[in-house]
Amino acid sequence: MTNNFSKLKLMGVLNVTPDSFSENGKYQNHDDAIAHALRMVDEGADILDIGGESSRPYASPVLLEEECQRVIPVIQALSKLTSVPISIDTYKPEVMCRAVEAGVSIINDIKALREPGALEAARQCNVPVVLMHMKGEPQTMQNHPEYENIFEEVNLFFKERIEQCLQAGIKYENLILDPGFGFGKTMAHNFQLLKQLSNFKKTWKMPLLVGLSRKSLIKKALGLEVHDSLYPSIALAIYAVLQGVNIIRAHDVLATRQALDMIEALEVNVA
Repeated sequence: MTNNFSKLKLMGVLNVTPDSFSENGKYQNHDDAIAHALRMVDEGADILDIGGESSRPYASPVLLEEECQRVIPVIQALSKLTSVPISIDTYKPEVMCRAVEAGVSIINDIKALREPGALEAARQCNVPVVLMHMKGEPQTMQNHPEYENIFEEVNLFFKERIEQCLQAGIKYENLILDPGFGFGKTMAHNFQLLKQLSNFKKTWKMPLLVGLSRKSLIKKALGLEVHDSLYPSIALAIYAVLQGVNIIRAHDVLATRQALDMIEALEVNVA
C-alpha cells in the first residue's frame, strides 16, 4: 500500500483480545471477528486495524505465539475477502513480519518501533508505519504522568523517532504520526494535545492519525461509560479532522463515517 492519505481515511478497530477496554472479548471467536470486520467495511471503513494484545492501562503483555494465533488467521481470511487495507496493531517485530506476509499493509505501533528489532522489521516490510507517542508502558503509563510542556515533549519524541526511522532506512513517506491520546496522559494532557493537532501537522507535514473513540477522557470529562460514548467520540473526531488529521481510528464505524462524509460534503460545497 502506498502512503497516500491526502483523502480523509476511517480506520475501523477490530480487537481479537479477551481483555479489550471497549469490546471485552466480543470478537475473540474467529467467525465473529471476520463478520464484524466485513460489517465495518460495509459501513465505510477505509482501513481495518487488527489487534491481538490489549493496550489498555494496566494490561498484561501477551506472548508472541499467542498474539500470532489470534491475529494471523483473521488477517489471512480477511485478505481474501476484502480489498480494504489491513493494519496490524502490534509492537513486536516478529508479529509485524508475519502479519505483512499474511496480507497486512500498515503497521500500527504503540511503541513507535522502539522494541529491539522493530526498526529493521519495518524497513524490511516496507509498508506505512504509525509511530505513536506513549509515556511509559501500558502497565504503568497512567501512574501520574507528568509533562512540563506536552506539545514540546511529544514533538521532540516525534523528531527522535523520525530520525531513527530514516537512519534505519525506512522511507519518510511511509511514516504516520499518532500523538497517543490516553497513553500516559491525564485528561488535561489529552485536551492540550487536541488543541495542538494543527501544529503537529504544520511541523511535520506528514499524515496524522488519532484514536479518540471510547477513550477514558470522555468518561472523565462527562461521566459517561464506554457504551454511552458514541456522540462525544464523534465530536472529538470532527474536532480532529477540522485541525487537519488524516486518519480517524474508531470503533463505531457507521456513525463516524457519516459524520466524516458530512464534513467532506461541506468542504466541497463551500469550495
